[in-house]
Amino acid sequence: MKLREIVVEKAIVPGLSGLKRDEVLAELLDAMVTAEAAPAAHRDTLLKGIIARERRGSTGFGHGVAVPHVKTTEVPSIRVAVGISETGIDFGALDKQPVHSVFLLLSPESRPEEHIDAMEAIFANLSRDQFRRFLRQASSAEDILTLLEEADAAQAG
Repeated sequence: MKLREIVVEKAIVPGLSGLKRDEVLAELLDAMVTAEAAPAAHRDTLLKGIIARERRGSTGFGHGVAVPHVKTTEVPSIRVAVGISETGIDFGALDKQPVHSVFLLLSPESRPEEHIDAMEAIFANLSRDQFRRFLRQASSAEDILTLLEEADAAQAG
């Protein structure tokens, strides 16, 4: 699975304004709603589900990244929003470090194998130091899209 296939271009937020975890989750979900990648009518339900998932265990995996996610009946296919925080957010990450790069993943409940494929595609790239560093330095949605395209090309090659 390629990142460019699942990341919603209009749901890339290179300058997150939220300073707390739940604010950032709402900001990224709102970007998906605005991009029509998530249903506005179910925004509050989706946000509650994402926050409930975080309460079961942080999705801040260390190295300044977090991949909050939820499986839902409200989306027909995998959708990902990407946000970058200059200041960093406390996600309760495993390494206790602030999170600067957030990939919010919404998956259809009926297709768990695609959820796993999406998580693998995201983690394959977030595990690479150079990808994380360039992502954190990205200052525009175009920079992030270029990085995702390069990452997809590297994975394929």
